[in-house]
Amino acid sequence: MAQIKADPNKQSWEEAEFPILCETCLGDNPYLRMTKQSQAKECKVCTRPFTVFRWCPGVGMRFKKTEICQTCSKVKNVCQTCLLDLEFGLPVQVRDTALGLEDNAPRSDVNKEYFAQNMDAHFQNPDNGLGEGGFGKANSAGREMLKKLQRTEPYYKRNRQHICSFFVKGNCTRGAECPYRHEMPQEGELKHQNIKDRYYGTNDPVARKIMAGPKAGARQAGPPEDQSITSLFITGVTEEIKEPDVRGFFYVFGEIKSIVVVHKSKCAFVNFTTRAGAELAFEKSGGGVSLQGVPLRVSWAKSRPVGARTEQRGEAAPSPEAVMNSLQAGPPPPPGASSFSYPSQDPTYQGSTSKHR
Repeated sequence: MAQIKADPNKQSWEEAEFPILCETCLGDNPYLRMTKQSQAKECKVCTRPFTVFRWCPGVGMRFKKTEICQTCSKVKNVCQTCLLDLEFGLPVQVRDTALGLEDNAPRSDVNKEYFAQNMDAHFQNPDNGLGEGGFGKANSAGREMLKKLQRTEPYYKRNRQHICSFFVKGNCTRGAECPYRHEMPQEGELKHQNIKDRYYGTNDPVARKIMAGPKAGARQAGPPEDQSITSLFITGVTEEIKEPDVRGFFYVFGEIKSIVVVHKSKCAFVNFTTRAGAELAFEKSGGGVSLQGVPLRVSWAKSRPVGARTEQRGEAAPSPEAVMNSLQAGPPPPPGASSFSYPSQDPTYQGSTSKHR
């Protein structure tokens, strides 16, 4: 280690004690074990050696490791493993597009080394936090858009095992004991992802899918055709949000019939007396609001099915006369072609006498 520090070109090599990770990559296991190896691999962005951490996020998950150094992670404010934004959990391209940030990171090897050394000196000051310095000064409209696009809970499904290549070829003989997933891969542009494109925020297929999805266009989503629907469905409700908080935001749009808050399901229903009030509330909320500092998603509620279950399946419900007749007729006879009503009335039952006498 002393020889490494004596070399001026190796003085900036990373020596970290703990990685910079998002909640999803870290996993839900509070008793996590990690392996640490100093200067084990080179960063996939700046190609400098860095400390590699390796761990298992949970039971049935695949082992994960850090892919980029902490300097590159701090510059973009991203996770060292998945390279998603630490604050919103979204790709860099989505975040930069919403906040209007420009990517000034160099691409050539010489400039990347010089840029990384300057960033190391910049982050040695405790007053300089993560990111390029423009996140806190971004416009509020862009931040509100990112809050609507982000997930409210960690997406642990991203830590699943990889697909078994032998199963795809039809040659896997392990069966249920195979630690990999037995399913066919999905074709599409998401299959072709590049780690540098995700880091620099250029030509990222995941970002294009998010920006073109229904959540990004929640402001343009129209009301349902059923005019009887006058309720809004709110998701992401936490224990801190109470019914008066929800009422205090939505009461200005129209008279409210009732408000139902279900903390167990992290959702709430706002029932308006008129359709016009519900449409005005959805239009002004823009598909999402922020209460008590918690981002919430607002959508139209679905109509409840009317009638009995048999009517919902298209079957005709029995008439009251048919029900009364069936009750007066008594219990149905036992199965079989016997003329006796019950087995105890048959003398041949249980071999007391023979039928062939």
